[in-house]
Amino acid sequence: MGLTAKIRTRDGWAVSHAVVTVTDMTGTQVLRAETDAEGAVRDTTELVPGAYTVIVTAVGYAPVASSAIVTASGRAEVGTVTLARQGGTELPPPGPWTIDPVHSSVAAVAQHLGISSVHGRFTEFGGTVEIAPDDVTKSRVEAVIKAASIDTGNGMRDTHLKSGDFLDVERHPEITYRSTGLTQAGSDRWTVHGELSMHGVVRPVDLDLAYLGTGADPWGGTRAAFRATAELHREDFAMNYNQVLQAGIAAIGTTLKVELDIQAVQGDSLPQA
Repeated sequence: MGLTAKIRTRDGWAVSHAVVTVTDMTGTQVLRAETDAEGAVRDTTELVPGAYTVIVTAVGYAPVASSAIVTASGRAEVGTVTLARQGGTELPPPGPWTIDPVHSSVAAVAQHLGISSVHGRFTEFGGTVEIAPDDVTKSRVEAVIKAASIDTGNGMRDTHLKSGDFLDVERHPEITYRSTGLTQAGSDRWTVHGELSMHGVVRPVDLDLAYLGTGADPWGGTRAAFRATAELHREDFAMNYNQVLQAGIAAIGTTLKVELDIQAVQGDSLPQA
C-alpha cells in the first residue's frame, strides 16, 4: 500500500530535495512526502481507491502534475517523474549565499574489497558562496567540514576513520575548501578550482559543478541548487594506511568519489527556524 515514485533530472540524476503531494479529486491534500537521497519516495500511507493528482516540486525545477489511479490494493505507483530545470544557463543572482546543511549533503564513496562500495557522509558542515556581480568567473566558495562528523553507518569503521590512520580528527578537526577560480564548462556546467585542506595537507582540487537553478522557498527566501563531484586520492593527503588481503586486494580503495548536493539560501546567513 502507499505511494512509490522516483524523481529524476533529464540527465538521470536523483532529485533528493523534491516534495511529492497527492490530492484527491476535490483538491484536498491526502499525502505529502519528500524524496530520499536516491530521489525515491516510498510512503506507506493507505490511500482510498480512486483517481488522484500527483504534484512534484523541487527548488530549481519546474513543477510537474500528473494523474494517478489508486487500485484496490491501496497502492499508487507513479513511476519515474522527470523534472526540467529552471534558471537557464546563468549562475544565481550576484551577492552572498549561505549553504543550508539541513537540505544539503556531503558524501563520499570508496571501493571495498574490490567488489563493492562503502558510502559515507559528513553530517556537520557549512559554507558560503559569493557570486561576483560583473565577472562570474571571480565568484568564490568557502566550506568547512567537521572531520569527526564522518558517518558510514558502522561505528567501528567510523572510529578507525577518525584515527591517525585516516582523518586524525584530534589533530585536524576541520576539512576546508576555498575556491581560487571558476571556469565555464557548458551551458549549466562549471569547473570550480580550489584548494582542499585535509589531514594537515593542502592540495588543489577541482569540482565538476552543475547549477540546477534558483527558486523561492516556503519561508520567503530564495534558494539555489547545485550538484558537484570530485575525485580524491588518499595518498595525496598523507592517508596511506591500507590492509592488503591474501589475494593482494586492498581492503579499502585509494580513490574517493566525492558527491555534493548543495542548497544555498540567498543572503549572508540562514533564516531562523
